[in-house]
Order: sequence, then C-alpha cells, then structure tokens
Amino acid sequence: MSKILAIANQKGGVGKTTTAVNLAASLVATKRRVLLVDLDPQGNATMGSGIDKHDLELSLYDVLTGGCRTAAALQKAEPAGYDLLPGNGDLVAAEVELMEASRKESRLRDALGEVRPDYDYILIDCPPSLNMLTLNALVAAQGVLIPMQCEYYALEGLSALLQTIESLKESINPKLEIEGLLRTMYDPRNSLTQDVSAQLTEHFGDKVYGTVIPRNVRLAEAPSHGLPALIYDKASRGAVAYLALAGEMNRRNK
Repeated sequence: MSKILAIANQKGGVGKTTTAVNLAASLVATKRRVLLVDLDPQGNATMGSGIDKHDLELSLYDVLTGGCRTAAALQKAEPAGYDLLPGNGDLVAAEVELMEASRKESRLRDALGEVRPDYDYILIDCPPSLNMLTLNALVAAQGVLIPMQCEYYALEGLSALLQTIESLKESINPKLEIEGLLRTMYDPRNSLTQDVSAQLTEHFGDKVYGTVIPRNVRLAEAPSHGLPALIYDKASRGAVAYLALAGEMNRRNK
C-alpha cells in the first residue's frame, strides 16, 4: 500500500513545489511508482512537470467536485516518469464549492483511495495556506513533509502547522504524523542558517532529514523548461541532493 505524503508549509517560497516535483522524479529513479498531486491553484507543479495548466480537459477540480473519477484525470509526466493529477486556478472554485459539500474534508482521501494500490508513493503539493484544500491533503495523508528555510520566521510559521497537524490527528486522522523536516535553500556559510538548523535538530531529532537541499541555479532554472532538475541537469547539486533525499526516504519507509 502506498505512502501518502502532504508536502506542506503555509509559508510561501520555502521550496514546496520544487520538492514535490524533484522528489517525485527522484523516487521514480529509485524504481518507485509515484503519483504527484497538484493541489495548489497556482498549478506550478503541473507546469514544472511539463504539462500546460491552461490546457487541461480534466483536472483535480473535476475529481474533487465529482465531475470525473480519479483515473480519468491522470497524466504521465514525461520524461520524468511519474503520474500527475494536475491542478490549476479552477481549484479556487473547488475550495468554495467544497464548503457546502458533504464529506468536504475527505474528498481527496476518497479520490486517492481509488488509485492508491497503483503507487508506492503519493505526494501532494499543498498551497501556501491552511485552507480547505490543505485540510483535504492532511486528512488524506499519513505523513507531512515540511520543507523550510533555516531563517527566523520559518520557526514561527512552523508552530501553526504543527498545531493543525496535532488537532487533525486528534479529531479526523489519527494516522497523521510528521514524516520529516527538510532544510531547503541551505547555505552553510550563513550563521543564522546554522543556528536555526541546530534548533530544528534539537527539537525534532531524527524527524529532520539528514539530507539538505542547497541553493542551486539549476533547481531554479528547471521549472521554466517543464522538467525536474534530475532530467534538466542530473549532475547538478540540486538534482544530486533530491536523489539523496529519495534514498533517505526509502530507507525510512522500508
């Protein structure tokens, strides 16, 4: 049975989508079957996978609002090799419609249940807010992967997310756990980076991934080509780091 992971942090610009796309490609490179779910109305994970968010016949919006079955909306992200449940601006309307719907917080869990046996990992790229869409992701997931920069405000934002996770664990999803904290845009020359990194390790111990994702030009360039860094430049420091993360994740989930 697949591991469903929500990649979440309500703070924007911390590398959620970069992590979602590059981790998906890296897990495929380790011979895992992967589904990437683009739950962000910005549709950046869809575009970064080489699929035009403006040209979708069916998307996650249709799945969440009952317009189609999950399998009908899936697309193959080539050449990376993972499957994609694409998203775009229609998800803004989906959030509004879900507010009045039955089982509104469980729509994504129900949808992924239809295809879950086909995958080893299902990664959900969440929007940068704790809204109804993110709530659906946290209800569907078993684990939360939290990408974060090692800066002062990152710790402040983390506490709100942890409170939400704990609340959902008690009320709706008892299986929900923190899968891991991923340090992104990491610059070891920065003393604040080192200080915050040390605080994270002190508070969360082995929940902090040993792998760190460096600041890397190739990681920043790859989305404009609709490719993960592993395909765009497999020798880049960013691509190598995400391959290392995939290996660490596989070892944890044996």
